[in-house]
Parts: sequence; C-alpha cells; structure tokens
Amino acid sequence: MKLSKRVQQLAPSTTLAITAKAKELKKQGRDVIGLGAGEPDFNTPEPILRAAEEAMRAGHTKYTPSGGIPELKQAIVEKFRRDNGLTYRPEQIVVTSGAKHALYNLFQVLIDPGDEVIIPAPYWVSYVEQVKLAGGTPVIIRGEEERSFKVTPEQLRGAITGRTRAFLINSPSNPTGMVYSREELEALGRVCLEHGLVIISDEIYEHLIYGDQAHVSIARLGPQFYEQTIVINGVSKTYSMTGWRIGYAAGNAEVIRAMTSLSSHSTSNPTSVAQYAALAALNGSQEPVREMKKAFKERRDYVVKRIRNIEGLRCLEPQGAFYAFVNVRDVVEASGRFRDVDEWAKALLEEELVAVVPGSGFGSPDHIRISYATSMNQLEKAMDRIERFVKKYR
Repeated sequence: MKLSKRVQQLAPSTTLAITAKAKELKKQGRDVIGLGAGEPDFNTPEPILRAAEEAMRAGHTKYTPSGGIPELKQAIVEKFRRDNGLTYRPEQIVVTSGAKHALYNLFQVLIDPGDEVIIPAPYWVSYVEQVKLAGGTPVIIRGEEERSFKVTPEQLRGAITGRTRAFLINSPSNPTGMVYSREELEALGRVCLEHGLVIISDEIYEHLIYGDQAHVSIARLGPQFYEQTIVINGVSKTYSMTGWRIGYAAGNAEVIRAMTSLSSHSTSNPTSVAQYAALAALNGSQEPVREMKKAFKERRDYVVKRIRNIEGLRCLEPQGAFYAFVNVRDVVEASGRFRDVDEWAKALLEEELVAVVPGSGFGSPDHIRISYATSMNQLEKAMDRIERFVKKYR
C-alpha cells in the first residue's frame, strides 16, 4: 500500500534504533548497559501508585473530558502559581497524553503548510519531525558548544523570515542539560515579540536543575511574554511517570481550545486513571522529587568527572535534566576506523555492550548523549567500558 507523503518524510528515531539494538543483545543474554533512556530509573512514588489504585476502585475508569478532568486542571493551575508565579484559568489548560502529544497538537493547530518554526540545535529528536508532520518547515539555528549550546538573539533575528510562525525553546535542555538564564530568555523573547512570533517553551525538566541556576519560565517575564507563550510540561520526568503519559499545555485560551478539540477527534481523552495519578503527584508531597534530584546530581558529578578523565572526550557540566552531552569527535577521528560518531556508537554497543545515543539525531553529529538516569553501579561499569573502548582505538 502507498504511504502518505507526510509519513514518508519522517526520519527514523536514532534513540529508538539504539534501544532496539540494545534490547536485541539483551535477549541474547548479553550484559548490556543502556545509557540511552530518556526516563528516570526510579519507580513512580508509592503515594501516586496508591492514588491510581484508589481511582480504579472508585470507578474512575470511564471517558473523561477531552482536555482533562477539572480537578487535574485546577491542580495544574495551582502548580503554575506555586512553582512559576504564573496565573492561568482552567480554560487555558489542556491535559494531553504526554508532553509529546501536547507539542504535536500545538504544531497541528498553529502551523499551516510552508510556515516556519525556528528550533535551536542541539534539539530533542521529535521537534523537527512534528513540525514537518504539520506541514511546516523547521529552521535550525545552532547553539555552539563554546556558548554552552545556547543560541543568541542575533542568530534568532537572522533566521526570521516572513513565514516564521514560532520559536521553540527547551530549558533545561534535552540533550545538553543547559539552562537559559532570565536575561538570556528575555533577550530571545524580545526578538520574538518584535516579530509577533509564538514562543513555545518546553519546560518538562524544570525541577531537575542541580546548581545555583534557577528555572525561569519565559511566560513569567512580563504581560506580553505571557500572552505570546505556550508552555509545555508534564509529570513524566519530575515524578518518574513516563509510562503514565500525562502532559499539559498552558496559554492562550483560543489555542488551548483548538488543541482540546483536536484531542477529541484523536485520543478522546488522556487515560482516566493516569489523570488521577497525576493529580496526586502535583498535590502530594514533593519529597520524592527532591530525593530523585539528589541522586541525579550525584550521578551527574560522577559521570562528568569520569568523562573528563578520558583523553579525547569533552563534556560541559549539564545544569539540568539527566543527560551528559559528550564531544567524541577527536576520538572518532583519531581511531582511523570510524566514518562518523554513529559508527563509533554502534561499535561501542557491539563491542563493549554500552548503549548511547549518537548526537546526529539531535542535530549535533560530533556528540553522544549519555543518560545518567540509571544506578551508580551501572554507571561505574559503563564508564569503565567506555574508557576501555576509547583507549582501544586511540
């Protein structure tokens, strides 16, 4: 059967390809260490699990409103007030089947064929593909490693054309872990305001910041920023709830209404039980979040130290999320064997049984992404193997 042009243009997910290969090797009984996962290794906290069970016992297993149950919308309103100093009404909130779904719906309701969306690189793999699925054109501006992978207002201004519709920013960043400061956000945001661009702010890692840097939502920077920004978030990373698939968006009521309508014709509603679990996550104790964050910081410090002690590897210290973005260009070139980082990462998996994600999928072909969302024991073994592999081909 003939496939549609829109789906034929999609690039395969680098992350999924590595994950599939790692799973295949594990099935063969091999001791594979996966450092590709974009999810916490902790189980969902016990109070959230109990809330889900109670919801099932209470009969909350039916359809819900397409945009989410009222109680969860109100909890999200309170979360924005408490954590971000932002005031939204429930009609400015839509609950979705994961933050990825919120982004997908947003692009679908904002973008017409030929519209352009400016995306900083390195970027999360799905941004580009979702813009293409909406008929839009991704316009990539590169955040150089020398500038901590951050883009400048001058770069943004230079990329704007008469077809530019939106600018997307992700802070803390996947894959780099870098965090934009208030001043940096304001400078970029003012360029967007000058040109009437929609600002899409993906804040899914907001609670996973490890240094003195604080998370700032660009929507908080003033009334105009608030009006022009759609904030994307969810419970997946903060509460170790990736499989529950609950995300949300907040912003302009007309846009949110359109996203809700789109959901009504696709998913009907986010999973009912998962919504009650998310309600418990947002309203309950945040101590599990603090405990996970503490563990991630310890792991980050260990991984960065080990990487910096391996000759030929370079790594900036990530300020947030749970990824180290490692420059391996020098070791790939010095090996004389590998054509590119993708081949190097494939060989690392086959020879040392360590799965990492090549940076090509993130628009940064000199790098690999290492997730430190796994146990310290696994990280120690993985770093030993990576060091051995690098020395082997030096």
